[in-house]
Amino acid sequence: MILDGHDPRAIAAAARALRSGALLGLPTETVYGLAADAGNDAAVAQIFAAKGRPRDHPLIVHVASAEGIAHFARALPAFAQALADAFWPGPLTLILPRRPGVASAAAGGQDSVGLRCPAHPVAQALLRACAAPPPEGGTDQGHDQGGPPIRGLAAPSANRFGRVSTTTAQHVQDELGAALLVLDGGPCALGIESTIVDCTRGLPVLLRPGSITRAQIAAACGIAPLSRAELPALDPRAPGTLAAHYAPRAKVRLMDARALQTSLDLWAASAPAATAPMAVYARSALRMPAPGPILRRMPDDASATAQQLFAVLRSLDDAGVPLIWIETPPATPDWEGVRDRLQRAAAA
Repeated sequence: MILDGHDPRAIAAAARALRSGALLGLPTETVYGLAADAGNDAAVAQIFAAKGRPRDHPLIVHVASAEGIAHFARALPAFAQALADAFWPGPLTLILPRRPGVASAAAGGQDSVGLRCPAHPVAQALLRACAAPPPEGGTDQGHDQGGPPIRGLAAPSANRFGRVSTTTAQHVQDELGAALLVLDGGPCALGIESTIVDCTRGLPVLLRPGSITRAQIAAACGIAPLSRAELPALDPRAPGTLAAHYAPRAKVRLMDARALQTSLDLWAASAPAATAPMAVYARSALRMPAPGPILRRMPDDASATAQQLFAVLRSLDDAGVPLIWIETPPATPDWEGVRDRLQRAAAA
């Protein structure tokens, strides 16, 4: 069931559902999440089951503000505080040492926990409603919250494990079924998951690129982040770091513009009329066969591409193409998040 996330009555209903141990589709500025009370291990277990996700693969816990860090983390390095000050609320996840006995299921059994404060107004309204104590007498103009306060919401992307993330409420319903309660907050503004920085090693380590760049991280905390490849033996498990991830049903192939044009020319010369359709997602002007593949124009701007990326992949899956040829994004810092998602999609 999809509810208007900007309606206070929908926020109240969603908070009641979460307090009862139910799951919820939640909009954020990055992608939609599949949310549950991070302190309720039984509710968190439902996330893993619904997604088909291994239980040792940790989830990100969403908090209403930086004040929520103290409940989940036992230490906050100065550089991590600087990052939270600079980017929260926003698309940044901090991996911090976890307090014993807190959010163990959401953390996948690790001694660290990923925390994020989302900027989306619907997510913020829900987190505040969940954290507020029930009104005296149990009701307040029909906004009965019921149950104890919720300190944070475990909310990985609302999709089957390893598949394309969801960026609209309809995507969530299509992916996980009409029975799931989903708050509709409109299309996600950023479109790719949060930047993840590991803060458990005494210096920042970039585990997953996103909308926040390496240069921005360095400027905010005064330390250039290492790459996860530089410390592979010590890398904790973290969301979105599998080699194959974010994959549509269609096979994805990445290539530069020249190789893409050559492949199209060969396809046009050899493909029989009965060949199943395929799709191309590219920035460059290409000579397209006629009749030819479905063409989707990739924006020249990295942020615009990120915002539409998963929606484009889902639409091409809906069109039934078995193959998607994608022009490799530029090797520049602003494109790192998009490149990361496409490389993982192509590896699936």
